[in-house]
Amino acid sequence: MSTQETIRRRAGSVEETALKIAPDNAEQLVDALNTDLAATYVLYHQSKKHHWNVEGAEFLGVHEYLGDIAEDLEESADELAERAQAIGGVPLAGGATFEEHAPIDPEGEDVYGVRTSLENDIEAFGVVIESLRDHIALAGELGDYTTEELLRDILETAEEHAHHLEHYLEDDTLVTESATN
Repeated sequence: MSTQETIRRRAGSVEETALKIAPDNAEQLVDALNTDLAATYVLYHQSKKHHWNVEGAEFLGVHEYLGDIAEDLEESADELAERAQAIGGVPLAGGATFEEHAPIDPEGEDVYGVRTSLENDIEAFGVVIESLRDHIALAGELGDYTTEELLRDILETAEEHAHHLEHYLEDDTLVTESATN
């Protein structure tokens, strides 16, 4: 807990900045960015959980790829938070706050099989992708082309990861049938 006696900026507040985004627009954009920030961190933690717990014949490839996903999600979260701050907002912070504001539910603490874990990741990416698309449209409507471009870049990475995860779940494998029994 902070021992700071004075608060410099209240969570949920939006102030005017040199970027000159209208206050009502900035509030909408900060809310959108914080929603995507929360979803990104929930998915980040889920991906790390799967990265730590993956087992099986394809362990190494899946383990490494989930690590790559987590790195990309962490980078995206940083970009989302910095943009929210740049346009006058206060980025969300803290696990409970992220879970409260995310459009996806965090996966439970139990460990699941690799297929179930990856299916859960794909489902979460789907929600994140839909949210990003909605917020790209919002940023465009509000004339914030920088936020729109940032969200497009994050969307492209999210779609790529979702697509690659689908390939892990296909039924073609180098693992022999006797190894899966």
